[in-house]
Amino acid sequence: MGYIMDLRKVVGSRPLLMVAANVILLDSENRLLLQLRTDNNCWALSGGSLEIDETLEEAAKREVYEETGLVVNELTLFHTFSGKEFYYEYPNGDQVYNVVSTYICRDYEGELNPDPVEVKDLRFFSLDELPSEISPPERPIIERFLKLYHTK
Repeated sequence: MGYIMDLRKVVGSRPLLMVAANVILLDSENRLLLQLRTDNNCWALSGGSLEIDETLEEAAKREVYEETGLVVNELTLFHTFSGKEFYYEYPNGDQVYNVVSTYICRDYEGELNPDPVEVKDLRFFSLDELPSEISPPERPIIERFLKLYHTK
């Protein structure tokens, strides 16, 4: 079931600190992979919460594989995000304060194969043409990446 889901059985929807990892995955054309989430119908990076005995890098690689079918070979730490800006209430009422380590990946293999439970769609987007419906916890991460690494 997972660590966070087990905690939810005890604490309900009250705010939790959620340690997570996600990945800015770029293809050879410098396009960003985003997934359309089933829970909030917004576009987001691949990623998720850390499990017991797992490193952040392992969580990032696992989540990318589970959600996209892609195998990540190499990760580079981009930044760790936290604070009030990373509070989020899920559509089901669960509240979290995210602590997210974000990685950049250009070295991966495999074919896109979305997880039908979590992902409605997977798509590579040009950095100049990102969708407007970005999931709230992802927006400041993507904005910082664009500010530092993308020149128009």
